[in-house]
Amino acid sequence: MLSDITLGQYFPARSPVHQADPRLKICLTIFSIVLIFSAGNFFSLGLAVGYILLGMASSRTPLKLYLKSLKPVLFIIVFTGVLNIFYGTGEPLWQWGFIKITQNGLLNSLFVSIRIVALILASSVLTFTTSPTQLTDAIERLLKPLGKLGVPVHEFAMMMTIALRFVPLLLEETDKIMSAQKARGADMESGGLVQRIKALVPVLIPLFVSAFRRAFDLATAMESRCYHGGEGRTKMKQLHFGAVDWLVLLTAALALGGFVALNLAFPPSIVR
Repeated sequence: MLSDITLGQYFPARSPVHQADPRLKICLTIFSIVLIFSAGNFFSLGLAVGYILLGMASSRTPLKLYLKSLKPVLFIIVFTGVLNIFYGTGEPLWQWGFIKITQNGLLNSLFVSIRIVALILASSVLTFTTSPTQLTDAIERLLKPLGKLGVPVHEFAMMMTIALRFVPLLLEETDKIMSAQKARGADMESGGLVQRIKALVPVLIPLFVSAFRRAFDLATAMESRCYHGGEGRTKMKQLHFGAVDWLVLLTAALALGGFVALNLAFPPSIVR
């Protein structure tokens, strides 16, 4: 299960999405999320999903990685979808006491489920195609205007990127510790909820020790390299817009125009 969590992982490849400016990719990820939540009907939602699928296809990242990113939240998707079935209005298709299933409820469940899946896929496109270093530079450049207000932009971007980078490392460490405990006879899969929680204690303690050790080693390495924040720092690779970025931006503009047209042309969905 832990190996299925792909948050923070980067998949190197040569694709238009990988070559695009990381600042643009962050903005387009936010743009995709806005489209998903602004969709008023299935037509506009379908266009937003199609735009995300276009980004997935252009990234040349294996489909199995995107499917793995959905696996950890599959329970949330199913649970949310099933819950929304019973909140529809109109004539019931099936009813048992106060519980009823309507056509609107089924459409509502499908709409919400597609939204959640699209959100996960949109964020996965960003993390799969952007290295932690690129994310740090992009976040810092995007938040640079806040530096004039006294906000430590560089330190904030560095903390976000380090936290994101530590996710796969901690998951890998957790998997190693659990395998070691199982090899010593620890039973973590049987018993009730309380017993399973108690069985995790031998995993959590060495995991915290390992996490603090990694943080200390990272701090020591940064200090030995005379790291003092963003003051006076220069960039070896400067971010700049290229032909690929303008093409991606044009695609986003066309998607936005079609999205607005579909939202206005068709009646709103029951989902709000």
